[in-house]
Amino acid sequence: MKKYLIFFIGLVIVTLVAYEALIYYDDNFRYGRMWETPGVRPLEELPLSTPAGTVPQDGGEEIFMALAPDLLKSPIALSDPAQIQMGKALYFKFCAQCHGKDYDGNGTVGQSFHPLPTDLRSTKVRSLSEGAFFKEISYGIPDGRQPALATTIDPLDRWRIIAYVKSLGIRE
Repeated sequence: MKKYLIFFIGLVIVTLVAYEALIYYDDNFRYGRMWETPGVRPLEELPLSTPAGTVPQDGGEEIFMALAPDLLKSPIALSDPAQIQMGKALYFKFCAQCHGKDYDGNGTVGQSFHPLPTDLRSTKVRSLSEGAFFKEISYGIPDGRQPALATTIDPLDRWRIIAYVKSLGIRE
């Protein structure tokens, strides 16, 4: 019987020491406890207001993506010489590395591709509608080498590049 009593007293002492150790740890825990942190209560305070013009309410890239190519129309005059001249500068900045200075797909980067980038003076490219051309530049060509450039080139600049390429004519 003495053995059981000693065992029971030892168990109580170990339990009390463990309990005190946990209490001490809780009181001195460096990072705090979950029940002590502030709760997040949605809409307890009014949400911040967004200043006008911060978030677009109309337009934007999503509109271009959603429209069928035949419904996409250029906001600039594709035959305007000033727009064509700006498109030429943009072509040599963004496109010539792959499509080349002669628009034939033999640019310094493009000549290492197989297949070569598209000849921009081919009848295939010339027959594209302006909306289809815009979508190919913007979102790439599925299973093709044309990368999506929507995040690289501003929409108006993409239209200017199209104006320039359309002004080149068909390769003889």
